[in-house]
Amino acid sequence: METQEFVRSLDREGRLLAAAAEQAGTDAKVPTCPEWQVRDLVRHTGMVHRWAAAFVAEGRMSPHPGGGLPDLDGAELLGWFREGHRHLVDTLAAAPADVRCWHFLPAPSPLAFWARRQAHETTVHRFDAEAALGGTPSRIDAGFAADGVDELLCAFHARPKSRVRSAEPRVLRVRATDTDGAVWTVRLSQEPPAAERGDTAQADCEIAGPAAQVYLSLWNRQPFPDVTGDESIATLWRENSAVI
Repeated sequence: METQEFVRSLDREGRLLAAAAEQAGTDAKVPTCPEWQVRDLVRHTGMVHRWAAAFVAEGRMSPHPGGGLPDLDGAELLGWFREGHRHLVDTLAAAPADVRCWHFLPAPSPLAFWARRQAHETTVHRFDAEAALGGTPSRIDAGFAADGVDELLCAFHARPKSRVRSAEPRVLRVRATDTDGAVWTVRLSQEPPAAERGDTAQADCEIAGPAAQVYLSLWNRQPFPDVTGDESIATLWRENSAVI
């Protein structure tokens, strides 16, 4: 996907998140994040939007902490969220392609990184907001979802921070059944997971299903769509893969 496609996705997903949060009410429980109410979800995502925008807008070259969570609720909180989301979208849309700033995963450019990361961050949390509201969640495009699986497997969990470790070497296959070429082989060991695109080794376990369901399940938002082979490997993922 191109950078501006990610920016458009970020724009749409943030507006959907705000609408769902408003309808659900900030007191509503978030079933996909059991420790949160909607106000916690909105405060967190709004803080992340402002944190991300600052790197691009100010050309910051080193990491810095977020600005903290606002002591706002209700309509004021939603207004604050919408303002920060709009600022992030506008910052990314207007930034030059060669903007230089800090980023924390491999990417073709800092701008490409921040647009992609914030589009996926906001999509997952939009799903959380819609889960709090109830009803049928908004659709996630299969190509976008497959890209999110790729980011999670090949970038997030390649970092030393990943807690998905196995005492003995195991191989997990992840397959999006509705997207051509969307297959990953993940080697699990006592080191961080090593993911490759394609069927590159015999798998001990395979997680397969439509890309959107695989995406949400790997982010621990839905059950795995289909698991074959050694189910303990899927359980290992479920119990240890929370991103920190």
